[in-house]
Amino acid sequence: MMATDIPLNQGCLKPIKVVCPDNTILTPSPGAATVGCTTETSQKIADLVLRAFNAAAASQGTMNNLSFGCGGKDEVTGEVTKGFGYYETICGGAGAGKGWHGASAVHTHMTNTRITDPEILEKRYPVILHEFSVRKGSGGAGHWRGGDGCVRDIEFRMPLQVSVLTDRRVTAPYGLEGGEDGKRGENIWVRKDPVTGATRHVSLGPRKTSHFAAGDRIIISTPGGGGYGSRSSEYGWKPQQSFADGLVVPPREQRVFLTNGSLGVRHSTATGN
Repeated sequence: MMATDIPLNQGCLKPIKVVCPDNTILTPSPGAATVGCTTETSQKIADLVLRAFNAAAASQGTMNNLSFGCGGKDEVTGEVTKGFGYYETICGGAGAGKGWHGASAVHTHMTNTRITDPEILEKRYPVILHEFSVRKGSGGAGHWRGGDGCVRDIEFRMPLQVSVLTDRRVTAPYGLEGGEDGKRGENIWVRKDPVTGATRHVSLGPRKTSHFAAGDRIIISTPGGGGYGSRSSEYGWKPQQSFADGLVVPPREQRVFLTNGSLGVRHSTATGN
């Protein structure tokens, strides 16, 4: 870990030796079934390294993969139907560390996608985006709070196959040093019961492929980040204090409230430089 921010380069990685035995989750045998290594497994590795150094609480730990589409080859008849496919990854909460709050509604650790603008999404695909907002209160509490996740609510205007590949739906993003866990994520299918006509909310779990009818919706609530440090007096924190109550922070201490995950900022806060 560097004391200042520098561009990623091969030289800074040269002293690091990676030891990875065969037949582990990171080096499975050729016949093992694998999926989500770049989006899900990678997130856990990054969290694990940061936890080993006690540098940051867990972030959302998933890229919240959502895909939907139609068409393709019929498995029974072999007939090929023209269709389309759409895929996106959804942001969540970043874990907090000593000296900074976690950022809200961001991709964490690694990503290579940007979310499609609502106007483009609705123009090019048969969907309605009802909500894309910050999931208030989903970040873990602590002296430095975890970032909040988000809520994404999409309605489908035609029958489609919908898949989710996500994590941290069962195990919450952990806090560190007395900080509380972030909230777990949820994948909810809002559908009409074909028999009664009543609206039902069905949990899809973390990984699922389902056939949605026209008018069905999916509501994805992404995990928040874990908090860092307890809210006790250990760090000189008084829970009742807030900026609304007239809390004045000396200039030298203002960096404590940065929503910045930079290790350079963390080092600067810790050392006073």
